[in-house]
Amino acid sequence: MAERNLDFDSIIDRRGTRSLKYDFARQRGLPEDVLPLWVADMDLKTSSYIEDALVERAKHGIFGYSEAQRPYFESVKAWMKKHHDWEVQERWLVKTPGVVSALAMAVKAYTAPGDGVLIQSPVYYPFSEVIEDNGRKVVSSTLYLGEDDRYHMDFNDFEKKIVEEKIKLFFLCNPHNPVGRVWTREELTGLGDICVEHHVIVVSDEIHQDLVFKGKHLVFADLKKEYEDISIVCTSPSKTFNIASLMMSNIFIPDRDLKRKFCKGLDAAGMSQLGVMGLVACEAAYSKGEEWYQAMHAYVADNIAFTKRYVEAELPGVRMIEHEGTYLVWLDFRGTGLSTDALERLIVHKAKLWLDSGKIFGESGRGFQRINVACPRSVLSEALERIRKALQE
Repeated sequence: MAERNLDFDSIIDRRGTRSLKYDFARQRGLPEDVLPLWVADMDLKTSSYIEDALVERAKHGIFGYSEAQRPYFESVKAWMKKHHDWEVQERWLVKTPGVVSALAMAVKAYTAPGDGVLIQSPVYYPFSEVIEDNGRKVVSSTLYLGEDDRYHMDFNDFEKKIVEEKIKLFFLCNPHNPVGRVWTREELTGLGDICVEHHVIVVSDEIHQDLVFKGKHLVFADLKKEYEDISIVCTSPSKTFNIASLMMSNIFIPDRDLKRKFCKGLDAAGMSQLGVMGLVACEAAYSKGEEWYQAMHAYVADNIAFTKRYVEAELPGVRMIEHEGTYLVWLDFRGTGLSTDALERLIVHKAKLWLDSGKIFGESGRGFQRINVACPRSVLSEALERIRKALQE
């Protein structure tokens, strides 16, 4: 049986499918006819092997409580070894309904109300939300944009914030969403050594680990034994294989005490087994999805290159930040001279696009927009053309 879903140019109509991306513009206060390239899912059909596995399981007709068995872990283990040269152990594994729920669990497990939790803005906005919603304080060591059009860490500020705010927990985004960085060994060990010295637990969100286009993804916990002892590594096939709504993530916690505290939080929240379809999809993805993954990766890489060429040639005042990882491209509109609100109006009401406004990623994101390029090339081209026309007007 061959992979069937390799035609990424075909436009799949997602309207009327309960799609958060397509069916909820009006509820979110946007015009109903906006073209959505905001939330991080793809407009590309997933692997036919995943499709077939789900259909086959659905035919059984009984959906009682379910749990993963040994082949599930073996497929996860093989994927991590092949793609990231990371040897995971089954005793490290905790499954959650998503990475964001794992972030929330970590906040509850490792900090007390009022404690500061460190992030690196501009960053994936649920980081701040799960900190604030659980009565903790958001502390940011803000990334800075260098002359090389890439974001960098300020290690002096990072350590200063840890000391001054008595930080116990840090959320690392690797690869980084939205700025597209794939952190280097030097950068990760720079912050890792600081965290070890000051006894800071690191939750490393590595959900985009398979979506690297420059450089190499390095698993934070795998760089040094000392990092393994302070790490909660969050992974999922959801971004890689476009199966986000199946609500499943694989969280790896090597340290027994950290894992015990995390699992106690899960128990307190009443979480036990996940839905069977998520388990089925994950096993099929990691065991049979390689051909689809490679084809998708190449297609998205071409979309990123296309976006860069278009921005440079057709969008004066806009620059695309140097892109290394994720399928979420970070566009800097500050050269247009538009205010944050004026930019928002231009994107939504003139260009008729639904992107993610940079301001939701933190104060340092103002003047930026995040665009999802994991879609058919014709859709991406249409979106960029709408921006060009809106700026011209």
